[in-house]
Amino acid sequence: MDPEIDAYYDRGDEQGRLSSWGRLELVRTQELLLRFLPPPPARVLDVGGGPGAYAVWLAERGHDVELVDPVELHLSQARAAGVAHVRLGDARELPFGDASADAVLALGPLYHLPDAADRRRALEEALRVLRPGGVLAAAAISRFASTIDGLFKDLFAEPGFEQVVEGDLRDGRHENPDRHPRWFTTAYLHVPEDLGAEVAATGFALVALLGIEGPGAFLPDIDDRLDDPVQRASLLRALARVEAEPSLLGASPHVLAVGRKPG
Repeated sequence: MDPEIDAYYDRGDEQGRLSSWGRLELVRTQELLLRFLPPPPARVLDVGGGPGAYAVWLAERGHDVELVDPVELHLSQARAAGVAHVRLGDARELPFGDASADAVLALGPLYHLPDAADRRRALEEALRVLRPGGVLAAAAISRFASTIDGLFKDLFAEPGFEQVVEGDLRDGRHENPDRHPRWFTTAYLHVPEDLGAEVAATGFALVALLGIEGPGAFLPDIDDRLDDPVQRASLLRALARVEAEPSLLGASPHVLAVGRKPG
């Protein structure tokens, strides 16, 4: 792990992120996983699964889930959350046998691997451990997320942030050299079609390339909408209708590529 990334996650903020300002990301990702993952009981490897939000949710639905993460704090948090099978590991060298899983979640590793060779290695490992016909769900952060986030959160008023965004747009490499507490850590930000191309180039059949939050990410009253059953259903239908629209993919903070192992 890059020491800066390790220090960022050792702050412990990831544990509550998906239940606070990341709620729409959580709800939409769950919706997409229900659509594309095989039915339970399936063997699911949650690679880079963090504190276990998705692993717990999938286990409750009858899946056999094992979580792998390189951050020791995340492993202890996942165990405390009730994840039965947890182990330290790296997406580029998975501690599992060939063709041993029905699905692999990579909802974090790709955007913490700035080098293309490392991302390819992680995708190759996912392909290796999947059974023929197995499903990959791989998430990326949009190349344009820091620009949009900066505008909505007034981050451009903070010294140095504009230079960070310029670097993001130039080559996708997001850096936070001074470890500013309000800025994200070292990451690679994808142009959405490049994510699909990376998955396909590894040997997967690309099933879908979808915006996760889509334009819903910009709603100021997102919590109220998610708490109201009628508004929630309407919101999710609206996002589903435009989730695959190429002209909107880059405006979604997170993008999901779904691949299938041939055979």
